[in-house]
Amino acid sequence: MSSMELIFNSDKSADALQIANDADPIALQADIAKATVIELYFPKFTDGRAYSQAALIRKRLGFKGELRATGDVLVDQLQLMQRTGFSTAVLREGQSLDAAKRMLALFGDFYQGDVLQATPHFAREVA
Repeated sequence: MSSMELIFNSDKSADALQIANDADPIALQADIAKATVIELYFPKFTDGRAYSQAALIRKRLGFKGELRATGDVLVDQLQLMQRTGFSTAVLREGQSLDAAKRMLALFGDFYQGDVLQATPHFAREVA
């Protein structure tokens, strides 16, 4: 499993395509195709629309660049962020880097398929 980059600096990159959490990524397909970095925004940790956007951008639109989570990003969200396609997370102030690393290492595999491993565990060939 690839490792998610963790950032504490909340400055937005000038080169990043910033997509609002209520925007339709399909309507932005041409812009996404040209982007190398995309930022998806979590206005509150309870608002999960950016998870759906991330999975759609990775799976349907085939985006291979950096997909960055910004906004109200908590350590508790990191595993799902990684599973839905985020490669970078800008942690909100007050979050612990050690706790974030522990969260990302908590599970090595999942039963369900996701963006990182499309085939569910039960359907994988046994070695």
